[in-house]
Amino acid sequence: MIFIITWSVWFISEIVLNRLLRAGTKDKKDKDKGSLGIIWITIGIAIPLGIVSSIFFNIPISHLRITPYVGLFIIIAGMILRFISIWSLGKFFTVDVTIRDNHKIKQDGLYRIIRHPSYTGMLLSFIGLGISINNWISLLTISILVTTAMLYRIKIEERALKEQFGLEYSDYMKRTYRLIPWIY
Repeated sequence: MIFIITWSVWFISEIVLNRLLRAGTKDKKDKDKGSLGIIWITIGIAIPLGIVSSIFFNIPISHLRITPYVGLFIIIAGMILRFISIWSLGKFFTVDVTIRDNHKIKQDGLYRIIRHPSYTGMLLSFIGLGISINNWISLLTISILVTTAMLYRIKIEERALKEQFGLEYSDYMKRTYRLIPWIY
């Protein structure tokens, strides 16, 4: 039951974010290039494919009973990171790639180290989902599909930010990591 509750709260929170934090009418919204739709389509394919994979391919990550609970912990840690990132960005956060009036590059807090901590949190949650299913094929299927869509999204977003902020954003990119501190 704890699995269904955690998965449901996570998924519902993403739907709520998607509904409440879209660009407004005064925002420059032409930057998204359909990446939000691609992410949702990918999620809609990755999760069922990951679940079905676990039925047909019994390749457990571990035989320890704690493994699925570790996955739940990772989902929750990813959610917390994502929510802190969104809260930290404040009015500049939207689910679609948007440049807002008086937009500024966030360069403190989590953003001092990682350019996209919200995406890092989201990816952590998907990795946690694969681990909570306790199946290597599920983990790889979900992680690879969602990561691919997310990297496309990041490319679109960074292009928009470079267009808007030029050298300031390029300098910021040089001193921060894209998703994983001290690695990538």
